[in-house]
Amino acid sequence: MSQLILAVPSKGRLEENAAGIFARAGMPLKRAGARGYQGRLSGMDTVDVLYLSASEIAARLREGSIHFGITGEDLLREEIPDLDSAVQLVQPLGFGYADVVVALPDGWVDVTCMADLAEVAGAFRAEHNKRLRVATKYTHLTAEYFARYGVVDYVLVQSFGATEGAPASGAAEVIVDITSTGATLAANNLRVPEDGVILMSQANLAAALRANWSPEARGAAKQILAGLSAYQQAMERLVVSFMVDTKDAALFNDFGLDGSRRMVGQGKTYFDLVIEKSSLQLVQAGLSPKQIGMTVSKPDFIFSPRNELYERLAGAIF
Repeated sequence: MSQLILAVPSKGRLEENAAGIFARAGMPLKRAGARGYQGRLSGMDTVDVLYLSASEIAARLREGSIHFGITGEDLLREEIPDLDSAVQLVQPLGFGYADVVVALPDGWVDVTCMADLAEVAGAFRAEHNKRLRVATKYTHLTAEYFARYGVVDYVLVQSFGATEGAPASGAAEVIVDITSTGATLAANNLRVPEDGVILMSQANLAAALRANWSPEARGAAKQILAGLSAYQQAMERLVVSFMVDTKDAALFNDFGLDGSRRMVGQGKTYFDLVIEKSSLQLVQAGLSPKQIGMTVSKPDFIFSPRNELYERLAGAIF
């Protein structure tokens, strides 16, 4: 496996967003037909692209048969109990947001936290001589979280359909499910206790530490991570351009990040400052008393002298 193998979701919003972020990072994905399961990364002959389901990507990362995969952190943490030794979460990608939550009936007004749920589970067993049923697809995450809060009198019910319907149908009393807005839970008269969020998940670029990282694969990884990092850095920054008297130039030295430029000539200093978005008003406030105007632009890429994403990965796979 000398080529680097990148797996991306095969359909839906995850596929669209993955394609979008690689395109904006200057590395468009090219799929072999609308329904094909193979593709390539433009300009990179050492990369093979596979289109797989999000759950299969997690499984392939676990076994090390792909190098990179894009999938939700919820699936990774559910499918790979030894995640930290098998997979590195290289970069959160800013899409696919969803929370894994505990949800219980609205009518349980006295249950506001997981400690209350532990008491209710014990009382339920004492009264009915059976354990509280918890319907979920996230059996590993549920067991780990419930143990943390001392919830022991329950039994997991594997969910294969719409988990949120389990309490109403009588299949379970409580559920653990994934939600983006909470609207589906509310529509089924369910709510999340105050400490019932198990995981705040989003799509991640993840790397398989057990994969065969050949020199070709490492070289491709370095190039991919440089491009993604430069794009992500640009998303968080602005470039402000202005001119001040050189005697006042020192006032703005603390604002510039890597990539900033300044040119001095004829008693004036010309700035192109790369700044965090949150610093824009501070720069503007410094210029306003002197009635100095500025222009603001958004960079497409900001390349750092160091490829920190690759350095972290390289430290784990070598």
